[in-house]
Amino acid sequence: MTLSHRDPIWIYPEVDPDWHKTIIKEFNIHPVTAHILASRNFKSLEEIHEFLYAKLPNLFDPQLFPDMDKAVDRVLEALKKKEHILIYGDNDVDGITAAALLTEFLRFIGANVFFYIQNRNTLKQSVILDAMEYAVANECKLIITVDCGITSATEIEEAVKHNIDVIVTDHHEPTAKIPHCIATLNPKLINSTYPNRNLTGVGVAFKLAHALTNALISNGSISASKIDLKRYLDLVALGTIADMGSLLGENRILVRYGLRQLRKTKRIGLAKLFTVCDLKLGEITPIDIASKVAPRLNSLGRIADPRKGVELLLIRDPVAAESLAKELDLNNIERQKIERRDSEDVESFILKNPQILNHKAIVLYSEKWHPGIIPIITARIAKQYNRPTIVISIDQGVGKGSIRTIHEFPLLQHLRDNAELLENFGGHDFAAGLTIREENIQQFQEKFICSADALLKEQDVVAKIHLDAKINFGDLTFDFMESFSLLEPFGNENPAPILYCDAKQIWPPKVVGKTHLKLYLEQNDRMLEGIAFGMAEKRSRLLKKNLTLHIAFTPHINIFLNKSSIQLQVRDFQIVNS
Repeated sequence: MTLSHRDPIWIYPEVDPDWHKTIIKEFNIHPVTAHILASRNFKSLEEIHEFLYAKLPNLFDPQLFPDMDKAVDRVLEALKKKEHILIYGDNDVDGITAAALLTEFLRFIGANVFFYIQNRNTLKQSVILDAMEYAVANECKLIITVDCGITSATEIEEAVKHNIDVIVTDHHEPTAKIPHCIATLNPKLINSTYPNRNLTGVGVAFKLAHALTNALISNGSISASKIDLKRYLDLVALGTIADMGSLLGENRILVRYGLRQLRKTKRIGLAKLFTVCDLKLGEITPIDIASKVAPRLNSLGRIADPRKGVELLLIRDPVAAESLAKELDLNNIERQKIERRDSEDVESFILKNPQILNHKAIVLYSEKWHPGIIPIITARIAKQYNRPTIVISIDQGVGKGSIRTIHEFPLLQHLRDNAELLENFGGHDFAAGLTIREENIQQFQEKFICSADALLKEQDVVAKIHLDAKINFGDLTFDFMESFSLLEPFGNENPAPILYCDAKQIWPPKVVGKTHLKLYLEQNDRMLEGIAFGMAEKRSRLLKKNLTLHIAFTPHINIFLNKSSIQLQVRDFQIVNS
């Protein structure tokens, strides 16, 4: 049995009964919902109130960014002088949405704006220099980076030599050398006084738009009734969810209101994209965005031209929007083919070399894998084997790597420790990227795995299921589901709660969609259906009669033929008697 197929460890919640009662009494909410809040380490009633009920006026003042004044002044100067501005963005959904947001906003306030999205598949050593050529050709006097730039000090110096001013807006961890530019807006800077370190790239872009709006209203250039920043929150939600931004604190407010905007979006391109994804506009969830919308937008940056992503978000012509949405879908199908091919190659390599799993980290490299696909494969391998994972695609002697990790092994310090072997690196503690010369890969692989082996314990690399509360089937009512929905939106750092209980299996499970199991469960004469995604191979364990199962699940409302029912999404099960 490989380590990936060990049964996960169930971690039960520990909750102080008095604190649980206090939450129920104060907020008058369902005891199970209160238990979830208590199990998630909320320590004060004020904290819970903010989590459940924070509104748009609770967003932080954008002026809390140390360089915001300088950024605003420089953009206002560009407006006054009618200078051309270039928005330069990263090629993932966070970068694409941030570029669309600032392009649309700046055009709305009267600026002359161009946008340029880096295309990593060109394998040029520096794409920002590419953008500079574009800026020079289009006589741009100001470049605003979005979702990138913090690690590009050398390239930005080059721009300054061409008399082009640069404002960096980014959210990635800075390296030792901070770019020398007009202003750097990044909540992760060491001297940053901005309270939300977890803003994504599109979140920082929105903050710049917010600060510019405040300045234009206060200097009388625009009336408050003319400008509605809420219209940009759909883009903020899209980028934040796609980039795995934390859905706590300020990000939670931005995404909660952004989802409302998305569900009634006026963006024709987005609406067409939702249709291509088989999504109903009014019912879009973070899971829909992460699993259906983001992969299609990301497919541009992975295998095609990411500029088309910005075009899709800005487009006004329904016919052109439909054709662009279909093109994205075809790109996505192509991306899936490449991904399937490369995933199978990676999996077969691991199967032929099982000794890889004797270590606490996985580092794989090849010339066969497409550089645009490796982030998806890395995320899957890291999740499947519950280990820090690096997958490197080599082309012409240069490796491009994608890194994902587990909570017990934050990445950036280990990348800094090996900086002399890397051309460059950047990202976050739990997802990063690197560039490395082929001749250094083996040494880097040995050092990275050695660090993981030294620091991680055996139990760290076994998958865990964190349970939130026990519940009985009798409590799984539509009233409870309404209380449960107060905890939404679910996503990174605010995952959908996992509940648990014992239930009898009333007849054997059925395989649906080839890889999933449908379970028929009963407790105290109440019957509920469960769906266990990807667990069809476990069916043989469940064929005995009268089995009692210990189940871990997330309840959701299933609508079929206009009838609503409560269904359980089963995350894991244990057989109580057999």
